[in-house]
Amino acid sequence: MQQRANGCKGCRESVQITPDKLQRLVDIATRGRAAATDELYAQRMAHCGRCPDLQYGTTCRYCGCLVAVKARLLDSVCPCPLFPKW
Repeated sequence: MQQRANGCKGCRESVQITPDKLQRLVDIATRGRAAATDELYAQRMAHCGRCPDLQYGTTCRYCGCLVAVKARLLDSVCPCPLFPKW
């Protein structure tokens, strides 16, 4: 397997996303899919916010997903392999 010259794009600060763009991605992801209630979403985001595997305040180390998107989808689960947090 060939390595990228600059490493994984998810591992550089240049991948940070603006709150507006993040909200647009959440809106797109939830079209036609069941969304978590605001209360459940807030609980999930609180767990993710305390997680040491949250990168750049937006990205899960384990799955590479934007946690705001993953937490808003009702059928999603925390991808932490040893002890899912939600």
